[in-house]
Amino acid sequence: MTRLTVIASIKAKEDKIEEVKTELLKLIDVTRAEEGCISYDLHQDNQNSAHFLFYEVWQNQAALDKHSSTQHLMDFKAATAGLMEEFTLNKMTKIG
Repeated sequence: MTRLTVIASIKAKEDKIEEVKTELLKLIDVTRAEEGCISYDLHQDNQNSAHFLFYEVWQNQAALDKHSSTQHLMDFKAATAGLMEEFTLNKMTKIG
């Protein structure tokens, strides 16, 4: 079974950094408790406080798919609508 690494890059609008950070922090414990979540770590850029990054490891695509439809993720999307400049998601496979 191949694990799936996800890099989620979030750039908050300059005047919405704390609001976005608050909502991102709400995701951590509830997501870490999900079946299939191996790790779910939030980072904030030292040079640009508007830039956040989640480094996630999931057991497989099915676990990520289930996460994508959780109520807490839908609540996050609703709470942060219009607060972000950019959101990118990269699905990756560890090769070394």
